[in-house]
Amino acid sequence: MIRPGTRVIGALVAVVALTVLAALSIANDRESATPARAATDGTVSLAPGPRLVARSTAPGSAGHLVSVPAGAPAGKRIVSSLSCARVYASGGNGLCLRLDGGLTTYQLVVLDTHLHTIREIPLVGVPDRARLSPSGRMAAWTVFVTGDSYNGGRFSTRAGILDTRTQELVPTLEDWTVTVAGKPYRASDRNFWGVTFASDDRHFYATMSTTGHRYLVLGDMATHRLRTLTDHVECPSLSPDGTRIAFKSAHGGDPARGWRLSVLDLATHRVTPLAETRSVDDQAAWTDLHTVAYALPRGRDHSDVWAVPADGTGTPHVLIPDAESPAALGTTTPEAQ
Repeated sequence: MIRPGTRVIGALVAVVALTVLAALSIANDRESATPARAATDGTVSLAPGPRLVARSTAPGSAGHLVSVPAGAPAGKRIVSSLSCARVYASGGNGLCLRLDGGLTTYQLVVLDTHLHTIREIPLVGVPDRARLSPSGRMAAWTVFVTGDSYNGGRFSTRAGILDTRTQELVPTLEDWTVTVAGKPYRASDRNFWGVTFASDDRHFYATMSTTGHRYLVLGDMATHRLRTLTDHVECPSLSPDGTRIAFKSAHGGDPARGWRLSVLDLATHRVTPLAETRSVDDQAAWTDLHTVAYALPRGRDHSDVWAVPADGTGTPHVLIPDAESPAALGTTTPEAQ
């Protein structure tokens, strides 16, 4: 039995830990808000094309949105003055999770093709994931929060969705109806993260955690319902043709042992471990129908975007040095093929 005093101490430790995490993130974001070296402000476009965008971790441009050609991503990059903690782009729109001005809070910013602000929404928590649907209409985000009573004061995640066309806002998926194995599930400890959208702008996949178990769930914007599909799937990323999901899974079900990057075939539920054997704590992004990209940290303040074939063959290689939060602007959907 846990004594009340122990619960209070645990909650205080979690609050302090989240405060430190937020402070470090804010310090890094403020440092990256300085003018970027060799910046070509206004030249970064989110229009569909053979390019990749990412968040820079390079000295002099750390935190800034950068664009690189898809054919030679290791070459010269275009650096924008826009600074974000997490970024993503699709369908001509962009998503930037960033500091709210000079405050110690964050906001979600929806961007148009030319990086102009379409809408801003305050965020409660520290940014973790950002995603847009293939059309650019649906926006999703995940933040770290603390203080949920069901979680004993430990870290938890909260995922929200915005329909940029109708302006429908879903602050958290925790209020939606959930079924597990076809039966209603009402546990209060449900956590959601890592949303990825289907091309119909209605359905999406995400991770749900409850009682220490992680599920892949399918969500429906029309009914506000979620149902479980399979387990041990985290940070899903749907392929451009909608047939496969790249994901990370904890070794032996224990996140402390790291994560393995794999691909799930939605029709057969066959899982293919990818050639990347290092621990990947990221939501992968498809650069085309055959390749997934992901960030791997290098030291405390740097990371690189790597890529690996989605069929389990090949060898991982650096796609964009000194970068994270990758998004391909030229991925093709079935409608475009």
